[in-house]
Amino acid sequence: MNFTRWSARLPGTQRRAAARTEPTATPDRRGEGAVPAARAEHLTDEPPPVPAVDDLPVREVLDRTPALVALVHGTDHRLAYVNEAYAAAFGARPPGEPARDALPELCALGLLPLLDQVLRSGKPRTLKSRKAPDGRSYTFTCTPVREGAGTGGGVLVFATDVTDHAEAVERLRASERRQCETAVTLQRSLLPQELEQPDDLRIAATYHPGGTEAAVGGDWYDVITLGGGRTALVIGDVMGRGVRAAAVMGQLRTAVRAYARLDLPPHEVLQLLDGLATEIDANQIATCVYAIHDPNEGRLVYASAGHLPILVRDESGTVQRTDEPTGPPLGTGGWMHSSGSIALGPGSTAVLYTDGLVERRDADLDEGIAALERALAGATGTPQVVCDRLVRTAGVTADHDDDVAVLVLQHPARTGPDAELFRNAALELLGGVEAAPRARAFASGVLTSWRFPADLHDLGVLAASELVANSLQHGTPPMRLRLRRTDRRLIIEVTDGDDHLPRRRRAEPGDESGRGIAIVATIASNWGCRRTPGGGKAVWCEFALPRTP
Repeated sequence: MNFTRWSARLPGTQRRAAARTEPTATPDRRGEGAVPAARAEHLTDEPPPVPAVDDLPVREVLDRTPALVALVHGTDHRLAYVNEAYAAAFGARPPGEPARDALPELCALGLLPLLDQVLRSGKPRTLKSRKAPDGRSYTFTCTPVREGAGTGGGVLVFATDVTDHAEAVERLRASERRQCETAVTLQRSLLPQELEQPDDLRIAATYHPGGTEAAVGGDWYDVITLGGGRTALVIGDVMGRGVRAAAVMGQLRTAVRAYARLDLPPHEVLQLLDGLATEIDANQIATCVYAIHDPNEGRLVYASAGHLPILVRDESGTVQRTDEPTGPPLGTGGWMHSSGSIALGPGSTAVLYTDGLVERRDADLDEGIAALERALAGATGTPQVVCDRLVRTAGVTADHDDDVAVLVLQHPARTGPDAELFRNAALELLGGVEAAPRARAFASGVLTSWRFPADLHDLGVLAASELVANSLQHGTPPMRLRLRRTDRRLIIEVTDGDDHLPRRRRAEPGDESGRGIAIVATIASNWGCRRTPGGGKAVWCEFALPRTP
């Protein structure tokens, strides 16, 4: 190895070269009264001369280097030299043998093609942090070595032990994986473990965490049966990522379920959520859609807080998009939300989703929604099949950069024997003393035609009679009695024009009223009341049907 061009720059080398070019200078100066050498050493401040690099024993230097060094020669990389550190790590190596035989550890690391590349290109290459057979990690630098002006040459392999650094990196990665698993576990634990399946709807949902980092988002969805055949559906997205966003999401989801039990209109639920979101974290905002499906109306009533529009595909395959958001995101405060509605008849499919499904950095958001509309127009099958197809069409993979939540609901078009299990009957109540007998006769005839067992028939007639009597006494026209059966339950509902909601109370022995709701609550599986959008109220109860084999 030739170090001449480096040694020429050293000051000690220059002095020695000057001394060689003036061999007679010393005698002349001594004759002129120059100071003797012994005294000159005491009079000068110059340091002693530094030995030239050319004079250093290169092999001895390389042998003492703690890094691993190997020198190979020729196109077959015959081993020329390994230092003591290399021999201590992998054992002694016989010189003259090809690297494939003499240096099997380099072959195992895939370093031989790199040696070929360095020899051909004449440029050094580095392979970072590779774990060798001895269990330690090294960074290998391969440098070409040329011999004079000839075409021969070799490669100097220099390996630095980076085991401590590699282990620190692995510990950091393991910590990040644990954080990611913790965040995803938290996220999934806050989502419903099993979706409620209403009588009149078929529902499926999916959630995909974004990326592989511990930075899950705050996407969530939920399905809440409200009773009386009605179902609430909600999907939302807390802005930001990480455990904090997931924790805020969990609080909002819990609050939605609590507010849903009040059976309020969608816009009133969002109004309550807006105030709660501000109290939870004034710096955290969220988008949300809350919708209610009523099978009697055949429509989906919804309110949106800055969320993406709901998509609905009817039985013919035509896809409709709900109107623009009816209010700003939750947590902004000071805004009145409003409700809208869209038809969801038999054979229809609706999709609620978060922005991770349609938003891309290189495309406009409207383009993503339009692509989702086209995918939904051709998606058929069960809700789970439709859900999977939409996610697959949107290109959502394991390394997707944003969380994705999708909720798909279908209102099946029932025919044949299945349609016989879903029946409706209604009677307009004109008031007066004859209304109660007419209601009992109507309920008895309907339940008989539906072939209910005698005990369920009698309970249904009694419940209808008590609800009608309560409406006649405390309500105002118009009044209506509605009976509905599904494959799982019998639902009895009475509506009137008064918006005062009844409550269950304990009647004293001398009271002449106050027992009707108590009787209904005792004999029915469930009961409830709500205000209707046009004014007035609806009081309902339901009975679970016996399961057929």
